[in-house]
Amino acid sequence: MASDTFGNWRMTAQTITLNGHNLTPADLLVIANGAKINLAPDALATMAAARNVIEHAIETRLPVYGVTTGLGPRVTQTMPDDAMDTFSINTIRGRAHGVGDPLPQKNVRAGVAVRINTLLLGAAGARPELADHLCECLNAQLTPVIPTSGTIGVADLCWGGALGMAMIGEGQMQTSDGSIENAAQAMAAAGITPFKPQPREGLALVSHSTITAGMAALGWQELKHCYEASQTSAALSMEAFRANLSPLDQRVLALRPQPGQLDAAKGLRDRLEGSELFVAGEARRLQDPLSIRNIAQVHGSVHAMLNVSLEALMCEINGASDNPAVILESNEILSNGGYLPPHISVTLNATAQAFVHLAALQTSRISKQLFERFSGLSNGLSYAGAEGAGLGPVMKTVEALFAEISHLATPPPIYPGISADGLEDVVTHAAIPTKNLFPIAKRLRQLSAIEAIVAAQAIDLRKLTKPIARTLIPIHAKVRSVSAPLESDRALGAEIEQLASLIEHGAFSQ
Repeated sequence: MASDTFGNWRMTAQTITLNGHNLTPADLLVIANGAKINLAPDALATMAAARNVIEHAIETRLPVYGVTTGLGPRVTQTMPDDAMDTFSINTIRGRAHGVGDPLPQKNVRAGVAVRINTLLLGAAGARPELADHLCECLNAQLTPVIPTSGTIGVADLCWGGALGMAMIGEGQMQTSDGSIENAAQAMAAAGITPFKPQPREGLALVSHSTITAGMAALGWQELKHCYEASQTSAALSMEAFRANLSPLDQRVLALRPQPGQLDAAKGLRDRLEGSELFVAGEARRLQDPLSIRNIAQVHGSVHAMLNVSLEALMCEINGASDNPAVILESNEILSNGGYLPPHISVTLNATAQAFVHLAALQTSRISKQLFERFSGLSNGLSYAGAEGAGLGPVMKTVEALFAEISHLATPPPIYPGISADGLEDVVTHAAIPTKNLFPIAKRLRQLSAIEAIVAAQAIDLRKLTKPIARTLIPIHAKVRSVSAPLESDRALGAEIEQLASLIEHGAFSQ
């Protein structure tokens, strides 16, 4: 299988059933990696019932946005009878204006899966055939080609336009081997007929925030994994530095019950279980530098923000972002603002900022191992004396990674919008922090790899008479399987990348 920008395509035989209500980021990761999808029959029945409400509105010519009226500034104009059949196609064609390289296949598969899941709620008023068609394409490993740029976070309109173009056979599809083909030809090869949208279904394909939501769920998974890896590399640093563990004591943490810090501290204590550092007098210092003393507080804030952003994600991937929306209980069709995802934008920006704090702590902690006046070991943790730089110059890479993380985590500008003749006067730019989660995660893995290499070198130089914590022994061995002790200067870039790849695939997971 082909690899994409943000990770490897890993096929799976697992099948996920969608019903509109209980999709999780973990489910989306499995689907993104090639799992097939089933659709719950009762959810398809809900779609059919909601479609009847749309059909009734068409027959009675009730004013319904994007169905019997125009879109955007044309909302005041009634749709002519002879335009009803072509309006959905024109809605798709008229919004397929994205530009740039294609989004990674995994991200698009996740986004399409979210669109299927949210269609099953019935709010869009689309026929069950639309959900079936999207599902059929994913199950055939056909991924719509969606350009990188094309959403301001007020529904993913131009991204949805590219999705719709692929579904009607006028766009492009990416196959499982990574090749890009004409959508109609790719579907024909898989025995799939291009979709013919009926009234309201063009809008259902283009107007939603599900591409952002699906991609955000995958990015969240990567950040959660990075958090766990940073917990492991921090624990290894605490062993290497011979740190004072009293800041991890539950009693002192309870004096200021910051959300997340008890969980972070427990994760660190679990990783350090059996360490001699729990024995009185084993720590080298009464008060360690803040980058060691305050791990629970900083990592705790990351843990808390991951929980907050997960709550926002669960609302998006299991909620309707359709306007107008069918209210099946009362057979009404109501205009609404569900297409706007500010909570995703706000929480992902805050989560990224929390990781900047974590990365700053990690950067400082690595430096403390490398300078004799803090570590009590040779400068650069060098074996070679004056003629060897040791690990000292790796701080250049560490600081570069931190600066890049900080830059990527900078929130996008939020300003009054000017689209649709001023009618659509709000933006969220939720896609910007979403897309940045992946390069942030890559750099976080590289930082944890460097911290682990530095910590392993310090542990080896200390020549400890007793073993380190039981959980950390295999971690130290994993580091050494990739990066041998630095006894003379050598290039470390490839070793850092190799260890970062192992971290990505679970080497530092608890």
